[in-house]
Amino acid sequence: MLIAGTDGSEASIAALRTGLAVVAPDDILLVTVVDHGDESLVSGTGMAGGVMTDTEFDAMEKARLCVAESSLAEAAEALGLGSAETLVLRGDPARALCDLATDRGARAIVVGTRGRGGVKRALLGSVSDHVVRNAPCPVVITRPPD
Repeated sequence: MLIAGTDGSEASIAALRTGLAVVAPDDILLVTVVDHGDESLVSGTGMAGGVMTDTEFDAMEKARLCVAESSLAEAAEALGLGSAETLVLRGDPARALCDLATDRGARAIVVGTRGRGGVKRALLGSVSDHVVRNAPCPVVITRPPD
């Protein structure tokens, strides 16, 4: 199985298109990762109370998952992977991709990079950097064509 990670952006899809052209894709799992919602919106912090009810928070979380699922469907269509399995994960994208690769025994992971350099990469981190250093399998990192 080949895991292809995307954030749904045009740049990410273009990078995946390039990466999938490099490897021989057979069984592809197209994945996106949604971070966990901020529960302090309900519980509040310190002296400040929450700004939404449990019901509103749950509705917001369901909407975020629906957007992620739609994004995956659009990415699969754009990549010509209509029959590919899709999966929405929760949490930190880099860790989630590495954990999934371990759990599924992936033969490779394909991800795109934004090409951040120097200070931005040091401050913001990089999903692709973490994946290449921690994945249990080969990793193909590509950039969208200029």
